[in-house]
Amino acid sequence: MTAPSVSWHRFRVKNIAILNGPNLDRLGKREPEIYGATTLAELEKQLLAEFGSVAQLEFFQSNHEGALIDKISGLADAKCDGIVFNPGAFTHYSIGLRDAVAAIRVPVVEVHLSNIHGREEFRRHSVIAAVSRGQISGFGPGSYLLGVDALLGTSPAPGGRRPAARRRP
Repeated sequence: MTAPSVSWHRFRVKNIAILNGPNLDRLGKREPEIYGATTLAELEKQLLAEFGSVAQLEFFQSNHEGALIDKISGLADAKCDGIVFNPGAFTHYSIGLRDAVAAIRVPVVEVHLSNIHGREEFRRHSVIAAVSRGQISGFGPGSYLLGVDALLGTSPAPGGRRPAARRRP
């Protein structure tokens, strides 16, 4: 009887980038009735606590469209495994960011703290969604947790099965 072969690639730590667009540096201060009281630093700590043992997380925030475009291109060249992206207001009109996401092979999950589909009419359309792996919105900081979960599940375990989902309290 031979020993089963071990597929070590499934144990490789994933490199996931968390990108945030304009005004997300103001989380916890800006319209907390919509975006909540959690600061960006607190959100990053939450993500590290939840996923730090299974993923290498990189965080980036910019209020500048070009900086985000450059970061997306750089992540693709750096062999990033996935991107969780909250484009903020750029969601609704930035063709440059849309094209940057479309130009890479890295899976991107678009996330939003608020439910953009239940807000003002101009916020209900995303130019990023069509070129993203998916979109998660309306769960506050949980949208980011769900986004990372989604990326960790995009590479099935051997045999085509997704690894068992982790339970949260």
